[in-house]
Amino acid sequence: MNKKAAFYTLGCKVNQYETEAIIDIFLDNNFEIVDFSAEADVYIINSCTVTNQAASKSRKIARRAKRSNNDSLVAVVGCYTQAFPEEVSSISEIDFIMGSSNKSKIVNKVKKLLAGKNVDNEIKEYQELKDYEDLEIKRLSNTTRANIKIEDGCNQFCSYCIIPYARGPVRSREQKSILNEIKKMIGQGVKEIILTGTHLGAYGTDKGNKTALTDLMQQLTELNNLQRLRLSSIEGTEIDAKMIDLIAENDIFCPHLHLPLQSGSNEILKAMQRPYTAEEFKETINKIRAKIPDIAITTDIIVGFPGENEKTFKQTLELVKELKFSKIHVFPFSAREGTPAFKMDNKLNGNIIKKFSKKLRFINKSLMEEYQANFLGQNKKVLIEEARDQQTGFLTGYTDNYLKILVEGPDNLKNTLREVKLEQSFDHSHIKGIIIE
Repeated sequence: MNKKAAFYTLGCKVNQYETEAIIDIFLDNNFEIVDFSAEADVYIINSCTVTNQAASKSRKIARRAKRSNNDSLVAVVGCYTQAFPEEVSSISEIDFIMGSSNKSKIVNKVKKLLAGKNVDNEIKEYQELKDYEDLEIKRLSNTTRANIKIEDGCNQFCSYCIIPYARGPVRSREQKSILNEIKKMIGQGVKEIILTGTHLGAYGTDKGNKTALTDLMQQLTELNNLQRLRLSSIEGTEIDAKMIDLIAENDIFCPHLHLPLQSGSNEILKAMQRPYTAEEFKETINKIRAKIPDIAITTDIIVGFPGENEKTFKQTLELVKELKFSKIHVFPFSAREGTPAFKMDNKLNGNIIKKFSKKLRFINKSLMEEYQANFLGQNKKVLIEEARDQQTGFLTGYTDNYLKILVEGPDNLKNTLREVKLEQSFDHSHIKGIIIE
């Protein structure tokens, strides 16, 4: 009988992509893939370490896996193990760890361990992660949309962020490899491609090409049968005029950008070691909206960074209201060991962080409703999701500008683009619609 393997993914779209690719490798090596809650011979946790909570969850999942089958092999790979290998190795339930490199080789390590042989844990120093590992997805569990990883690593070293230590420096994927994978995904019926990376806007900079992402986007406009193309998170400083023009002039580009602001205070941005001022960020938004007026711009805000006070937080609130984001992801500050912010003295009381977060979430709700209202009564193309909304039982889908839509209809509408009349706001995060074709 084939050995059974189960996978659990924590964290970002890059991790999700990598897990899908590793599953393919295990399938090619005659493993049966089972749900993580089932009994398996091998449990692999693709870990996250962005926050203390993410690391804690990685540990809990590993222990839970061992309880499912005490004779199983439990492996933890990825960012948490790369950044804190000794901490992960000390967990008795974990049999084997790998960092952020050579993930394609994990199946060979697993086979040796299952055969009773010894293998070494594989952790390189983050500075040594110099080559892009060309993983590839062959089989998709979800054909509605596909994350395509084009870059790994980050050179930015924001003072709150552990990711450069967990992912290493910027490494870019060859354009030919990206195009070939996207063509295969389109051939499998994928309607939406999301370009993703650890630091997406840095794509190509390791090879001295600052326009590589825009060049790739131009190439993708020439592919046949690509319905939608979306960028994942990208820094505002990496949006150039040609990129804005491409998105404005080509229907395949979703009019949606996720630009992390993090703070509206120049004092806090400087302490965060962010590469822009609030004024520069605002100027970028204005340039984008001048060409694409209805674009959805979502963002991240860290609340309660060391040194933040009523004055600096008010500056963030005022800028958020002025820029009218369509959605804000609110992150209460959590000091991450290994980052400069962890050692900062002027940390805020937890109750103040909660108060600030509540205020910002209230504004976010209002801004989401305001953006929704611009489109009520209009017809928009909606890409119907694989899964129904659990609470309402409706089919769910997204417009190109990232409005989440609820519609009634049969399951055979999944993974289709449908013309939908956006009728009424269901709540601040959903719109009820009617399919008209």
